[in-house]
Amino acid sequence: MAKDLYDGNENARHLMEQANAMLGYRLTDIMFAGSEDALKETHVTQPAIFLHSMALLAAYTIKPQMVAGHSLGELSALVACGCLDFKDGLLLVKQRAEAMQKACEASPSTMAAVLGLDDETIEKTCAEVDGIVVAANYNSPGQVVISGTHEAIDAACALLTERGAKRALKLPVGGAFHSPLMEPARAQLATAIAATEFSRPICPIYQNATAQPTTDPVRIKENLNAQLTAPVKWTQIMIAMIADGCTEMIEVGPGKVLQGLVKKIDRQFPTASL
Repeated sequence: MAKDLYDGNENARHLMEQANAMLGYRLTDIMFAGSEDALKETHVTQPAIFLHSMALLAAYTIKPQMVAGHSLGELSALVACGCLDFKDGLLLVKQRAEAMQKACEASPSTMAAVLGLDDETIEKTCAEVDGIVVAANYNSPGQVVISGTHEAIDAACALLTERGAKRALKLPVGGAFHSPLMEPARAQLATAIAATEFSRPICPIYQNATAQPTTDPVRIKENLNAQLTAPVKWTQIMIAMIADGCTEMIEVGPGKVLQGLVKKIDRQFPTASL
């Protein structure tokens, strides 16, 4: 993971070594040669994805006109638009990951992908189920991820299948991200966000919790704080960015998942990756 950047670009290598020093362990060793299980640990996964994105930004020069990030990616987007510096971004990612790991351990929970149903049906079905289960990620039309306790997720998946879902499949994740079960993590992260300096960004950021653009550092902090327990409104964000004049989207980070989601919203829309 990102070893080609480390080996081939001095700026990326310097940034990655800076991250190792800040974290107090060699995250790059896990990224380059760690086991799949090690990389799946929340406290490792989040800094690794963030660092991969930052290494790409260090290797290439990009001046965005608008930015957005899916879940954890919102912190990468805040660095990309100049709202956060790299060091503060990495520390927030580290604290976010640790807080979410604790919340996962305190409340056993999970998520499930629901395919082929409209948002309203999914929301109404979740509301009918006993226990905690909510729509967590609006990824694209017909693809929503729900989040909650194991029992509530199982019940919701059964009901959603009865109501026409093509698939309602539990995901191999360790917790109910973007749900009320992340409230302990949200409260813990709120203190760190409040103590961090946020600058006015060079362009608008479309945030997960609102799907609306803003350049106000105070509002950005509020929306980032809300993110852990609020759904990721990715479909709404993509539609808003296109409506506001976006002509091309560039995915920065490992993989091409977000490009695939854009194509499900607008098949003809230009996308690229670093």
